[in-house]
Amino acid sequence: MIWLLILLFVVCLIFRFPIAFSLGISCLVYLMVSGIPLTVIPMKMYSGMDVFVLMSIPGFILTGNLMNLGGLTERIITFCNHLIGHVRGGLALANIGASMLFAGISGTAISDTASIGSVMIPAMKKEGYDTDFSCAVTASSSTVGPIIPPSVPMIIAATLSGLSVGKLFLAGAIPGLLLGVSLMLVTYFISVKRKYPKLKRSSLKQILIGFLDTFWALLMTFIILFGIIGGVFTPTEASIIAVLYALLVGVLVYKQLNFKKILVTILDAMKTSASLMVLIGFANLFGWILIVEQLPQLVSNEILLFSQNKYVVLLLINLLLIFVGTFMETIAALLILFPILLKVAVAVEVDPIHFAVIALLNLMIGLTTPPLGICLFVASSIGKVSIGKVSKAGLPFLFISLGVLVLVTLFPEISLFLPRLFMD
Repeated sequence: MIWLLILLFVVCLIFRFPIAFSLGISCLVYLMVSGIPLTVIPMKMYSGMDVFVLMSIPGFILTGNLMNLGGLTERIITFCNHLIGHVRGGLALANIGASMLFAGISGTAISDTASIGSVMIPAMKKEGYDTDFSCAVTASSSTVGPIIPPSVPMIIAATLSGLSVGKLFLAGAIPGLLLGVSLMLVTYFISVKRKYPKLKRSSLKQILIGFLDTFWALLMTFIILFGIIGGVFTPTEASIIAVLYALLVGVLVYKQLNFKKILVTILDAMKTSASLMVLIGFANLFGWILIVEQLPQLVSNEILLFSQNKYVVLLLINLLLIFVGTFMETIAALLILFPILLKVAVAVEVDPIHFAVIALLNLMIGLTTPPLGICLFVASSIGKVSIGKVSKAGLPFLFISLGVLVLVTLFPEISLFLPRLFMD
């Protein structure tokens, strides 16, 4: 009977149903065929959504929207141009730098690609960069967002596993920075080889002004991260503080938010949050069915029968998650697969915090993996270039991202150093 559930889910995905609908339809048919009372649907959906830490997600989504609409994106890009625009390929490097700074605000890769890409891709084309390269840089750099804290997928992973949100935030910091710097190095070498333009060197005064413009956004990330780590407030309280902070900065400091913009932003955040909660509810129902059918135990046993070597198991999990990440949205993939694979990883003595970073990094790389990477589609639509060209241009970035994944997988201290330093 479990194969009916999985088959229906896959068929719905093939016909491009939204993930939440695919989960809901497959679960409904399974329950009807199995004779299980349909009253289990609202019960399991509610239990999946009734988690205190999940209340932080609407807050962080609203914060990102407020800061983006309040002019933060343009200020971050300007600041990065002042810092590194004079280097060969400086505009492309600024694109990556902006993603790393914007990561602390958005926390999601697709929103990063859409917001920064809408500004940077046309600007790079105008300066003489190849369109496919501009799109590939934007899509690849956006994967840094959910690794560097605060991160919505990290909150989901913590909810599913009972791990500390603060520890997960800290665990993602070094891998995220490592990924961002690695992408910058590849971008620089390609830019030198192709002789892409560089901007005029900014004066110290311009750099200082740019820093002051972005200071308030960077300060918010600092407040959120160290407030959670220091035990000053919970992630849910942090999200509320972030919303109030974003409103004050957008209205009083940047002065680009008015009542109409705020209303639009709130409605957009409500729609995004509602769709995400529906997804979480259906995913919890889907996961309950998998547990009833003992699929997690089956998968775990099969992997461990194949090998009990930690690195072989992690290799198999990495391959699976990258493949899934190419066609499934990150949070949906986490909800369905993370609890199952976490048990396998723990069975071969992988630290749960370390595994959470590995899983998330895999799924982020999947977003830019040809031919179905979601971020590739977003970037190509902005740049008005074929997905094939963007995929080809993005191969160097994909290979360096895989290299970072290998390092994070083989050397747990890259992820665990900061959590152990600050929270153990």
